[in-house]
Amino acid sequence: MNAHASMARAEPAKPIHIGEHLREWRQRRHLSQLDLAVDAEISARHLSFVETGRSAPSRDMVLKLAERLDVPLRERNVLLVAAGFAPAFPQRSLDDPALKSAREAINLVLRAHEPNPALAYDRHWNLVSANRMVAPLLEGVPQRLLGQPFNILKLAFHPEGLAPRTVNLPEWAAHLLERLHRQCEATADPELIKLYQDLKSYPIPARAAPIAPDNNVAIPFKLRHNGEVLSFISTTMVFGTPVDITLQELALETFFPADELTAERMRQMAASMK
Repeated sequence: MNAHASMARAEPAKPIHIGEHLREWRQRRHLSQLDLAVDAEISARHLSFVETGRSAPSRDMVLKLAERLDVPLRERNVLLVAAGFAPAFPQRSLDDPALKSAREAINLVLRAHEPNPALAYDRHWNLVSANRMVAPLLEGVPQRLLGQPFNILKLAFHPEGLAPRTVNLPEWAAHLLERLHRQCEATADPELIKLYQDLKSYPIPARAAPIAPDNNVAIPFKLRHNGEVLSFISTTMVFGTPVDITLQELALETFFPADELTAERMRQMAASMK
């Protein structure tokens, strides 16, 4: 299924009751009523009644079904409200005192990853924070593309951003689009789907062939910098058990040198910044 199909499902007439919401999420997860009923330990008949509006679910049942369907916390609140209950999951600013420990953990990871670049971004790939090693790699990018918050994916695809500097642009762009597509499928977030469509409109050369394993362990990000090619592999980290919407939607991307040249150049950059 492509992102356009997700968009078609994400923007129908607004669901009227909780049952329609639940049916949409169940279908999005490619589950039958029987599959979901067995997993949630309720009868398929009762689930059918809930989906058609003939039966009203309890608050606990809404939360249980949402958990089994792996519904994002933001959308679980939507389900609760549709069922006539108050939202259960808060959405705090990252500056909120209640998130102090999480904020400190993010800063610790970003600082500890130096001399290599690392950054944090929100659910729509807008930059939230970055360590000192990101800025040197963005030198020469027009300032208008770096206004806060800037979108990391748009910067990667923009013809005045990182696209012309990315040596393996077709492979790297395809990798990013595949990641974004999976997010669209998982969340049906209209803004993510629009971002996906926007990125598809950029003039990125098509990948010539499927990625061959060769000697690579992961698709690298190869960036031309000061006449050399720096090569990185990346990992993504998320909070494991969030009950706050902001934390669930936050991700940290850490980049590691894929060769000794890159490792040495990053060490030199860090030393020059002291």
